Amino acid sequence: MAAAGKVYVPSYTSYTPVSPRSRIHVLAEPKPVFCESSPRLVWGDQETIWTLSWGALTAQPSARILSLSKPKKDFSKYECRCRPVIGGRALLAKFGYPSERLLRLAEPKKYLPAYLEKRARESPEWPVSLAARNYNASQRILELAQPKGLHPDFMPAREVSRSPQKAIASPRTIELSKPKQLHANYTPPRDPEWPVTEAAKRAVATPRVLELAQPSTRPRMGLATLNPDAFRVKGTAMKAACSPRLQELARPIQR
Repeated sequence: MAAAGKVYVPSYTSYTPVSPRSRIHVLAEPKPVFCESSPRLVWGDQETIWTLSWGALTAQPSARILSLSKPKKDFSKYECRCRPVIGGRALLAKFGYPSERLLRLAEPKKYLPAYLEKRARESPEWPVSLAARNYNASQRILELAQPKGLHPDFMPAREVSRSPQKAIASPRTIELSKPKQLHANYTPPRDPEWPVTEAAKRAVATPRVLELAQPSTRPRMGLATLNPDAFRVKGTAMKAACSPRLQELARPIQR
């Protein structure tokens, strides 16, 4: 019976070798809770549920899948309190007594005499006062004492299957995983401080350089706002032709 696009799948509780589909239905059932201490599923732990296709419902599992789908044997009744011996050897077959050095290292460190003289109490345990025993914790303290819960959208880490662990990266993947290298023509930024050459120290500025080094003389801002021609470009500057050297210097640095 189908309703709202979902297929009703009957539940099976035992393995029937007549139809292989019955075993798939048994494996699709959730595991029962054996005791109250079993962890409960909360929102975010389960996977997204979608409707099974007709091809998945009518699929015929192979003999290997049927062999792997059989439940494991219960060896709990053979468990014992003693530790199992690997290889059938006795537990004390290779037992060795510790050396004097190991016995000396296993002894706890002793307190210094100065500490024993200055310590407040003879024992780390002391009686609790009556006020502390009769104290009633406030609602805020009880709230802070509660352990923090998981976020509603928390999803635990999934265990990586063995196939991704054994995967071998292709040469293209290894090439893409390498960090990008700097360009061959990359020029690192120059240090703001560098040594001045001897020729620059002995250079004598020309009168033109001294003239250009002088700051521009402009009237006060209050007067400049009243003069509309204060920042007008001169006609000679508008007709000036730029030299090849200025054009070369005006180009940005190629990186």
